[in-house]
Amino acid sequence: MIVPDANLFLYAYDSGSPYNSKASQWVEEVLSGEVPVRIPWQTVGAFLRIVTNPALPGERFSSQEAVAIVDSWLAQPNVRMLGPGESHWLILRQAITEGQVRGPMITDAQLAALTMECGGTLYTTDRDFARFPGLRWKNPLSLLKS
Repeated sequence: MIVPDANLFLYAYDSGSPYNSKASQWVEEVLSGEVPVRIPWQTVGAFLRIVTNPALPGERFSSQEAVAIVDSWLAQPNVRMLGPGESHWLILRQAITEGQVRGPMITDAQLAALTMECGGTLYTTDRDFARFPGLRWKNPLSLLKS
């Protein structure tokens, strides 16, 4: 099961990003594939928050355009939203303490806990996720050829 971090979607939808080509290829392949994709609410929220903020650098979208992009992801038969389950707090608590995180890193701990809870693999370009014991994660852009 694939659990994508927001950074992959942000790169894929920012034509000015140096990672745009690889991220676009990865997003297209994953969303049109057969492997289950579970998108955390945190990923959707971060994507919408950043791509609709005109004060930030990079390609930006209207709220309607950004919502339509998320709708297109969720229209794929292998894609579903991912929310916390019954054991989320226990896994999150462990991720926070063992990963020694605080402040903004709590969001990373949430993504790590969601991924571990559902038995998935987190796909991200952020190496900070190495701090969470037991988390399976990959940087898919490092695996793609230019």
